[in-house]
Amino acid sequence: MDGLASYSIGSFEPKYRVFTISLTGIIFIDRIFAYPKHVFMNEMMLIVLAYLIGSIPTSIWVSRTVFGIDIREYGSGNPGATNTFRVLGSRWGTFVMTADITKGVIATSLYILMPFYLQNELARTNFMIVLGLAAVVGHIFPIWADFKGGKGVATILGMALAIQPIVALICIIVFLITLFTTRFVSLSSMLAGIVFMVLILFIYNEKETSYRIFAIIVALLVLITHQKNIGRLINGKENKAPLFKKNRK
Repeated sequence: MDGLASYSIGSFEPKYRVFTISLTGIIFIDRIFAYPKHVFMNEMMLIVLAYLIGSIPTSIWVSRTVFGIDIREYGSGNPGATNTFRVLGSRWGTFVMTADITKGVIATSLYILMPFYLQNELARTNFMIVLGLAAVVGHIFPIWADFKGGKGVATILGMALAIQPIVALICIIVFLITLFTTRFVSLSSMLAGIVFMVLILFIYNEKETSYRIFAIIVALLVLITHQKNIGRLINGKENKAPLFKKNRK
């Protein structure tokens, strides 16, 4: 049974990367035919900038600069906030998570550099989603770190925070309560993603189609990026975050 669960879950884990890139590509192609050439070129520059911001490998730079190690060679090998908590302690784990969330917020908010989007809510929301996804792709495939990055969950949260701040803040509270109750970062992330979708679709009952699609995308991305974690949770083998672990010196 364990072997079957491990195989079926693990076999789907890499597919979230293809899903994210494919989704970004579809939206990107649609924009080529939707706007004048000069507008499209300006959008292109902002999308590339969003990718570069998302590519900043916070945990790798911190581990190398402060501790003289490569975080990818320790713990789970994933250069994300969870592994940073595990290897470097709560202080630096919190720093990396905050920085990765900030990447998503800044990249998704680049729309302010184009005045057109300040007056058109629907177009603004669509472009913010494109910018946010570009940042997530950058986090997963960072140009500054040999295209070997993390899962992008914190950057997705930053993206959500920029687009739907009130709902995202509620999800952060859900995340923190679950984390301090169970000490499972993966479970906390998945519950926060599901709550985000439920709030948008049912509680706030958002009518705008782009918002509803965005909520579903967020939940799916979070669940898909945690396929292996789901298997370990089911089998009772998921590691708990050392929230009060003494920071590595």
